[in-house]
Amino acid sequence: MEIGVISVRYARALLKSATELKIEDKVYQEMLTLSQSFIKVPQLRFTIENPMLEKNQKKSLLVTASGGNIAPLTKRFIDLVVDNDRESTIHFMAASYVTLYRKHNNITRGRLITAVPVTPQIEKKMRQKVESRTNGTVEFQTEVRPEIIGGYILEYDTFRLDASIQNQLRSILTQLSK
Repeated sequence: MEIGVISVRYARALLKSATELKIEDKVYQEMLTLSQSFIKVPQLRFTIENPMLEKNQKKSLLVTASGGNIAPLTKRFIDLVVDNDRESTIHFMAASYVTLYRKHNNITRGRLITAVPVTPQIEKKMRQKVESRTNGTVEFQTEVRPEIIGGYILEYDTFRLDASIQNQLRSILTQLSK
């Protein structure tokens, strides 16, 4: 069976159980943490897939990678995955859960890139602008990149607005070279 199909099935079952227990938000945070742990620590995947590591050690490592103090449902989920020898795909399951949760709750990811840090008021205003266009909640992230010189780049869903000085200078250079 394909890894993507397996991952989505496990994630869908976890979301259903978490929703029934009304802890889907906590499980979301734990799956987000687990997913980010695999991204930030690439060795985690190799460690989890190591056949020399005992199942209890793998479970303990996955609990720690999920944030440590996790919901009993998440603990049972990790136990189930490891006991069924599916630990090599748990990072896909965590990512699938995050995607399904966001879709279920109409959450869009947004990102604001600026040359200098923005004030909380500006961040709030940009978040509200994106929320009004998406008719949902936005998980907003700000990023500082001095190389854009000034202005901003706003990204959400499949939309990208590049109002940076760097982009404007690039546009002028292209026009001059014609």
